[in-house]
Amino acid sequence: MTRTRLGILGGTFDPIHVGHLDAADAASAAMALEEIVLVPAHDQPLRLLDPRASVYQRFALAVLAVEDRPECHVSDMELVRQGRSYTEDTLRALHDLGWRASQLFFILGSDAFAGIAAWHGYPGFLDLAHFVVIARPGITIDEATARAPELRPRMCPVPSGAVTGDGPTRIFLVHAQTRDVSSTTIRERLASRQPIDDLVPAAVARHIYKHHLYGAVDDLHGEDERI
Repeated sequence: MTRTRLGILGGTFDPIHVGHLDAADAASAAMALEEIVLVPAHDQPLRLLDPRASVYQRFALAVLAVEDRPECHVSDMELVRQGRSYTEDTLRALHDLGWRASQLFFILGSDAFAGIAAWHGYPGFLDLAHFVVIARPGITIDEATARAPELRPRMCPVPSGAVTGDGPTRIFLVHAQTRDVSSTTIRERLASRQPIDDLVPAAVARHIYKHHLYGAVDDLHGEDERI
């Protein structure tokens, strides 16, 4: 079967968490996506601090997070490319692999969309894929889109059916419920020896504890079970 609607979810994933997966699920349901690729960034240019985990560990965590999701897979395209990880470069690389702009759906939260004007190559990269903006706690869709009024002609509500054909790319606004969690919160919990089981998939938690990522320390009573 030829697949025609690919979702792309990029991020530092330091670590990946249930909020990322909620965004992927919301985009998949809204846009009838057939496949989603997670793309861990090598060097996120707008991030103030370097990732706490290595590129290898962040890739491994992303793989573990979607191990029971057959529609999802993880790409190392930004990790092997090294240097700054620009969305524009990633979308052009997908075009080189044969994907058309109308087949690509770049997934991002409303918090990220609020600052999209600062992204490398703006606004040209918006012609390389559809963009799917998912509501995230802390900033509503309306608040985020108000910061980019010049993009209003591109903005659309969720369509009633699957987007097909080679029409112009659009920005689709998805008013979904996603859990209020951040990678920063997870790292802070681990540093203070608080549980993270409600914030990440179980396989991700096990890997973090096994490899003592982010300062994680195994409980004396639960170490064998987690490993």
